[in-house]
Amino acid sequence: MNVGEAARANGWFSRAGRLLDQGGHDCVERGYLLVPEVLGHLGSVDGLDLGISVAADVARIGERFDDRNLTTFALHAQGRTRIKQGRIDDGIALLDEAMVAMVAGELSSPVFTGLIYCSVIDACQEIFDFHRTREWTDALSAWCAAQPQLVDFTGLCLVHRAECLQQHGAWPEAIDEARRAGERFTPGELAAGAAYYRQAEIHRLYGNLADAQEAYRLASERGWQPQPGLALLSLARGRTEAAVAAIRRVLGETTEPLARARFLPACVEIMLAAGDIGEARAACEELTRTATSYSRGALIALREAGQRWQDLDSPYEVARVRVLRGLACRALGDHDSAELELASARDGFTRLGATPDLDRLTELSTGRPSGLTPRELQVLRLVANGKPNKVIAAELVLSERTVDRHVSNILAKLGVPSRTAATAYAFAHQLV
Repeated sequence: MNVGEAARANGWFSRAGRLLDQGGHDCVERGYLLVPEVLGHLGSVDGLDLGISVAADVARIGERFDDRNLTTFALHAQGRTRIKQGRIDDGIALLDEAMVAMVAGELSSPVFTGLIYCSVIDACQEIFDFHRTREWTDALSAWCAAQPQLVDFTGLCLVHRAECLQQHGAWPEAIDEARRAGERFTPGELAAGAAYYRQAEIHRLYGNLADAQEAYRLASERGWQPQPGLALLSLARGRTEAAVAAIRRVLGETTEPLARARFLPACVEIMLAAGDIGEARAACEELTRTATSYSRGALIALREAGQRWQDLDSPYEVARVRVLRGLACRALGDHDSAELELASARDGFTRLGATPDLDRLTELSTGRPSGLTPRELQVLRLVANGKPNKVIAAELVLSERTVDRHVSNILAKLGVPSRTAATAYAFAHQLV
C-alpha cells in the first residue's frame, strides 16, 4: 500500500480478513486490518464520522490486547479527525497524548512510529501550528538518527526539516536537506515529489526560475501537487493569466476547508496582481472564516501578525508583513513610518537573498522607472549582474530573441545608449 500497489495490498487485506472470519479468531490482528480503513476516512471529508468510529474500534481492540501500537495509532487518528471537524483543542490534546507515547518509546513497531510521527507533523502544518511542527520534527530527527535502515521515514524527516529550516530563514541549509531527502526515495515514490516541491519553493524565492520550473515538474511527475507554487512561479514570470487559471482550477477541485487554506494566500496575491480585487477579497474572507472556525483595522491585524511571525523566528514572513504595514502607513499619510517599515523589509529580504521580493519592493518604493514592466525590471537586474543574453534566456526560460527585445525596450525607456549605461542606472536607482 505504501508504494502505491493498492490492488495487491487490498488482496492481502481481504485474504487476512477472510482467514480470521473463517477461524472465528478474536485477536489483535483484527485491529491492524482496520488501519487502512481509518487512513482512508482521514483523507475523505465525508467519511470523518465513520472514520472516528472505526478508530474507536481500533482503540478498543488495542486496549483489550494491550497493544500500544494500535492504541497510539487510534489516539492520533481521533485527534486528526477532531481537527478536521473544527474541534482544534480536542484534536491537539489527543495528538499530544499520542506523541507522549511515541517519545517515551512505548511503541514496538518502527513502521507505526514513523507513520504517526509524519501524520502528526502534517496535522500541525495543516493548522499552522509551527511551534509543534518544529518540536515534533526535532523529535522525529532524533528517532530517525537511531533508525538509519528506515529509508522512507528518514527521507520524510529531511523534508520536514527542510520546511522548518526554510521557515526560519536558513534557505541554503533547507535546500540541501530537500536534496538529501530526494536522494532517499526511488523515483516513483510520492514522498520524492514532496522533496522536489520543497526545492522548487526555495528556488522560486531566490528568483532561480528555471531551476524552480524543473523542480516543480519533477514533483508533479511523482504525483505531488505542484500548486500553489507553480501558479506563483507563473506570476513571477509575468504570466498573470496562467497564474489566475491555475489557482482557480486547484481551488475549484478542493473542497476541504483546511486543504483550501493552503491555496488561499496565493490566490489573494495572484488576484491582486491581476487587478481582480473582488476575488482577492473573497479569498481573504474565506481564509478569515476558516481561521475563525478552526481556532481585526488593517494595521492592528498586521502588527499582531508580525509579532506572531517574529515569535516563530520566521524572517521571510516578518519581512512580508513589514511591506504590508509600510503600504498601510503610506495610505494613511504616515510616510516616515512607511519608509521605516519598507527599509526593514528590504534588509530582511536582502539577508535571505529573496531577489523577486526585493524587485517588487523596489517597484513599491520608487515606482517602475520609466515605465519598465516587471519582466523588464527582472532582465535589467540580470544585465546589471553582468549576465549575457544567452544566460538570461536560460535562467528565465525565454528565447534569446525575446531577451534581445526586452533589452532594446529597456535601453529605449531608460534613454541610455548601452548595457553599461543601463547597469549604471540600475545601481544608481537601487534596482540591484
